[in-house]
Parts: sequence; structure tokens; C-alpha cells
Amino acid sequence: EDSYFDGLKSPVADMKNTGPRYGGSITAALFLKEFISHDKIPWAHIDMAGPVWDDAQGGATGWGARTLAHWAMAQGAKK
Repeated sequence: EDSYFDGLKSPVADMKNTGPRYGGSITAALFLKEFISHDKIPWAHIDMAGPVWDDAQGGATGWGARTLAHWAMAQGAKK
């Protein structure tokens, strides 16, 4: 959602590495997108901060880590 990019504008820098409260994972991805050669490097942003903790279970969910581990193992299986 490119409309969130406005939240990365800064009066003193090229851009800031934080956005407004809402759309945090979107603004993080938009920030990273500025440093990637889109036509050469496939990439994804996995936001682990929001879903990482489960108060009901009293611990970490492992959500992002589990996703990343499954992806990495799948990449190894392709070779």
C-alpha cells in the first residue's frame, strides 16, 4: 500500500525508518523496498513483532521464525 510511504518522509533526512502507529509492517516493507533492486532480487518482509507474543499462552508464538524456517528448508530441498 504505497499511500503509507508518506509516513516515512522526514524534514531532516532522506527518509526515516519508522512510520505512523498504524501500518507498521507496511511501512517497514516500504522502507526496505527502497534498498532492493526489484528486477534482480526477489524479497519479502516478514513482520515478527506483532504476532510474536501470545498473552493467553504466556509465551512467544514463534510465528515468524517458523515461517522463515519452513521457507529456508524448502529452498534447500530444491537443490
